[in-house]
Amino acid sequence: MQLTDNDPFDDLDIPEDPTADLDRATQRLTVRTEERRYGKKMVVIEGFEDGVDSQSLASELKSALGTGGTVKEGHIEIQGDHAKRVRELLEAKGYQVA
Repeated sequence: MQLTDNDPFDDLDIPEDPTADLDRATQRLTVRTEERRYGKKMVVIEGFEDGVDSQSLASELKSALGTGGTVKEGHIEIQGDHAKRVRELLEAKGYQVA
């Protein structure tokens, strides 16, 4: 019998940090809509714990929605009235949304 250097687990898609999904599932985010000047709507996402890459998440949400937005003081602001779609996208990523 010949031993090989092939690892049978090489083909599996195992993330670098397998507990990252647990971190998402334990966070409870709130999504609300605010009206800014000139009647413009803005979706605000709050409740992120330390260590969450909110900049990356904001970028993904903006791309998926085709809109602008920013990250400020621990929350994400998305331009437009997209609260329902934002909730769907966050839940699809494993976050709990209030």
